[in-house]
Amino acid sequence: MNLDLYTTLRVAIDAGVARITLDNPPVNVLSGTMIRELHDVLGTLRNDDSVRVVVFSSADPEFFLAHVDIHILDEMDGLQAIADRNPDANLFQGVGELLRHQPQVTIVKLAGTARAGGAEFVTAADMTFAARETAGIGQSEVLMGIVPGGGGTQYLRERVGRNRALELLLTGDLVDADTAAAYGWINRAVPAAELDAFVDQVAERIAALSPHVIAAAKRLVPPEDLSDGLRAENDAWADLVSGDLPARLMAGALEHGAQTPAGERELESLMRRVAADL
Repeated sequence: MNLDLYTTLRVAIDAGVARITLDNPPVNVLSGTMIRELHDVLGTLRNDDSVRVVVFSSADPEFFLAHVDIHILDEMDGLQAIADRNPDANLFQGVGELLRHQPQVTIVKLAGTARAGGAEFVTAADMTFAARETAGIGQSEVLMGIVPGGGGTQYLRERVGRNRALELLLTGDLVDADTAAAYGWINRAVPAAELDAFVDQVAERIAALSPHVIAAAKRLVPPEDLSDGLRAENDAWADLVSGDLPARLMAGALEHGAQTPAGERELESLMRRVAADL
């Protein structure tokens, strides 16, 4: 496996643990290139019996995965081949479904923020541990005039229950690590200074187990079949995203600093200002 081929990922493998660093400056958006590379690396690792755990982190301490690149709708034709690999999910849902069905244990180390498509990525992983003082997670699509289209509605309901899923989906608010842990969105909040060592310890302890034990545990606690819900989510997302309002909101977001570090730090406030000005 050539681990140096990727432009938005850095991959290192040691002692049964694959560590994948998301690295797509300036704010780690989930771009078409990153989607292609995630499909490639997860597909390659799927067949590597020596790897038992996959840990995802970010090269940017502020932004784990900002959201799907707002420009990605212009790339959809070029990404069709990837979308066709999973007829039961759309392009964005396909990333989450890869994670949910990965034979290795997948762990997110969340030091910064993850919104929208980034939040869906976090929710699809087997486990997430977040820095108490600095991490945040939000399903912010409603602020763009749409609903999640990458599995967020289904993943959230499974993780936190219907009432909290509706709260998170309809407010679009960024929540801190302690709240996310209390809701069941992530496993636990950890002091930021201890996060690296804590995640390393969890990953290394799991990787030291017999692969048969890991496989048995994952087989006995399988991901729920969300096919019907994912199809309904895609239909609702596609209907909304084709309207006039999301295009105006996304254009306004870019004009006011979305996808720049300054704009992404307070994205929810930025989007509410954009909506108020339309």
